[in-house]
Amino acid sequence: MGAARARLWPYGGHPGPAALRFPLPDPSPPAMVQPDQVREAIRRAIPDAQVEVEDLTGGGDHLQVRVISGAFAGLARVKQHQLVYGALRSELASEAIHALAVQTATPT
Repeated sequence: MGAARARLWPYGGHPGPAALRFPLPDPSPPAMVQPDQVREAIRRAIPDAQVEVEDLTGGGDHLQVRVISGAFAGLARVKQHQLVYGALRSELASEAIHALAVQTATPT
C-alpha cells in the first residue's frame, strides 16, 4: 500500500488529505497556439482590428501583439488591453499562451 502511494504522489511522503481533494496538475504541456489563431481570436472580439503577432521566444507561448482598432477610441489603455486579454481568455486560461505583451492604438 505504501509503495503504491509513493508512485501516486511524486512529492515524497504521505500526500495527506489535501491530495484527495486537489488532483495533481496535468504534467503534459499545453498545446502551442499559432499566430493565426491569436489573430483570428482577436478579430472575432474586435472585428475592425489590425493585428500583428510576434512570437518572442520561438516556443509559441510568449507572444507580443500589436492591435490597432477604432473600438479603442476614448478608452483608457487598461480598458483597451482588457478587450485584447478578453479575446484570448481561453488561450491564457489553458496556458497555451504563457506570457502576453500587448500594445494597442487607435487608427491615425
